[in-house]
Amino acid sequence: MKETLLKEFKKVFGEGGEVRTFFAPGRVNLIGEHTDYNGGHVFPCALTIGTYAAVRERSDMKARFYSMNFEKEGVIEVDLNTELKPDKALAWVNYPAGIIWAFKGRGMSLTHGFEAVINGNIPNSSGLSSSASLEVLTGFILKSLYGFDVSNTDLALIGQYSENNFNGVNCGIMDQFAIAMGKKDCAIFLDTNTLKYEYTPVKLKGSKLVIACSNKKRGLGDSKYNERRSQCEEALRRIQTVKKVETLGDLTEEEFEAVRSAINDPVLERRAKHAVYENRRTVKAVSALKADDIETFGRLMIDSDTSLREDYEVTGIELDTLVAEALKVKGVIGSRMTGAGFGGCTVSIVRDEAIDDFIKNVGEAYLAKIGYAADFYVVEVGDGPKEI
Repeated sequence: MKETLLKEFKKVFGEGGEVRTFFAPGRVNLIGEHTDYNGGHVFPCALTIGTYAAVRERSDMKARFYSMNFEKEGVIEVDLNTELKPDKALAWVNYPAGIIWAFKGRGMSLTHGFEAVINGNIPNSSGLSSSASLEVLTGFILKSLYGFDVSNTDLALIGQYSENNFNGVNCGIMDQFAIAMGKKDCAIFLDTNTLKYEYTPVKLKGSKLVIACSNKKRGLGDSKYNERRSQCEEALRRIQTVKKVETLGDLTEEEFEAVRSAINDPVLERRAKHAVYENRRTVKAVSALKADDIETFGRLMIDSDTSLREDYEVTGIELDTLVAEALKVKGVIGSRMTGAGFGGCTVSIVRDEAIDDFIKNVGEAYLAKIGYAADFYVVEVGDGPKEI
């Protein structure tokens, strides 16, 4: 990838000067979905696929971007002397522009420009966090080029802040945190309310993680993602009239059942139930993994998917088909949708000897039912951002 990137950089921006290369991973969440903005726990890991950049500093105040994934967009330029604002004309560059805007808002102004060629091998709109990967990558580049004193945790928080306030997507902290803090062969058990975290080795005992991409595109900002978040906020507000609690993630299943009648709306009840029960499932799943009980972990993944389908209603026929067909394959330990939903991907734990059958059988059934193909990735757990 590095050689391809450097070759493209010379073609787009010409010879000369020092060109540095950087990488930030994508992420997959093993369990704990739609809990990160509800004060609950998540359990994501960084992947060995992600977003790459070749970067060279400039003497003027222009930041120029080119993506090998969006070649038709050409070079998109940002003037660092102006006040940055979201702009449709910036297309995908709204994500790195938001990071520059957030850095400037923290008093870290760029003294000169740079030019960058970007290339990612995360499927776009797949639910593997191509946008958060680009955000963390941009932050890591700024830190490296300009010597800003920011930690990787800061990079995650800046990424979330820019996506919330510049890009208008009310995402939680999980995506950026998993990418910024990734560690090889470990998932991150993160309390999103306190940012307390621990690394847990992902020991799959003769099995692998297989991601199935539905190829159903989704746009987070214009999906029902923000609606789900506001529904949870309203459910919490109603619970707070009868119980002192800060987040839905603070409640046990029993505590929730005792106060759910205060919500007084069946849809809001289901949304809140998912947030509470999914958080507790995540805690139990991590305990099971630590105890080398991969079968219990798999069952909890399946329960998670059922809740996302029935209580949170964020799956859809594409993801439902991928999970249903996965669970028909002998050697599948667990399967669930991952990410925001409404398209994107599933993640499954599949025994090594069953992987070929899994890809063949699930792929054929999906194509027959949906009418277009899914893509499959056997993935490894990787590190966070780095200079290559």
